[in-house]
Amino acid sequence: MRAVVAAHRDERGALLPILHAIQDELGCVDPAVVPVVAEELNVSRAEVHGVLSFYHDFRSEPAGRTTVRICRAEACQSVGAEALVAHARDRLGVSLGETAFDRSVSLDQVFCLGNCALGPSVQVDGRLYGRVDAERLDALVDEAVTR
Repeated sequence: MRAVVAAHRDERGALLPILHAIQDELGCVDPAVVPVVAEELNVSRAEVHGVLSFYHDFRSEPAGRTTVRICRAEACQSVGAEALVAHARDRLGVSLGETAFDRSVSLDQVFCLGNCALGPSVQVDGRLYGRVDAERLDALVDEAVTR
């Protein structure tokens, strides 16, 4: 982790790029790396933890093989995102922010995917989809799981 920090230390606002690089490397930001990052950047552990807890993209344990992110911003909510979230919870057997026990899938919320005119929007394994209903979500998840 010290090499990751060293690679980004001189960037403006280095903490975020460092945490993203750690997550890219490990699949998560393990709480054990917080003291290392804090020491390397000469900031408090609380500051590092505050960033990790503020941004929903950071995970303390690896995500599932398939990740499903549902937009819950106002535009998507107005066209059925909450019903889609309820369907996803039932279909996947996990709540928002959780990963299935077998690590097959993670379900997350996001508060804007930048696809507001085509809501409700969903991201499956990093690919963005618009106008997603329950049936389409099922098809997208089934396709992603079989890849």
